[in-house]
Amino acid sequence: MTARRSSGAASVDAAARDDAGSTAAVFTDAYRALAAPVLAYLRSQGVEDPEAVTQDVFVALYPRLDTLTGGGDGLRTLVFSIAHARVVDHHRRRARAPEPVEYDPRTDSRSAPSAEDDVVGGATGVGQLIERLAPEYRDVIALRILAELTIDEVAQLLGRSPGAVKQLQRRALIALRRELAVEAEVTR
Repeated sequence: MTARRSSGAASVDAAARDDAGSTAAVFTDAYRALAAPVLAYLRSQGVEDPEAVTQDVFVALYPRLDTLTGGGDGLRTLVFSIAHARVVDHHRRRARAPEPVEYDPRTDSRSAPSAEDDVVGGATGVGQLIERLAPEYRDVIALRILAELTIDEVAQLLGRSPGAVKQLQRRALIALRRELAVEAEVTR
């Protein structure tokens, strides 16, 4: 059974046989004739980045062209020997590396709720107290205390002056104190 050879393979044979052929010409002909078959071989072997490995194969081939023997068949054998070695390297490297797993924070049992989540949404009741505040007080408390923004940043976000933000924060804290006092009286 004889394999069908492309015209590119014939030019590799001719360049490899030609004693006057330069290394660059042999390399160019080899790349044109063998890059696609090497790429197909690497893909069939499950290499993750076959295009990059194909380039590595030809980079490794170039310095060996001066000592090449065997004509076109020797060249093909050398190219596919290099490609096979890269496949083996790839699979060994993959076997040593842990299997990457996509991170899903919803299934991560190691996580714990943040302190902010505990205070606002937890059983402390602070979230309900904040909900009872006027919207402008709620905004200032959320941005200043929970988001930890500066007075200037809050002022810019809300379109108010820094003095107005300070005053809103003061009033919001007073309103929260009143709500806490009412809650304490109710629970007694």
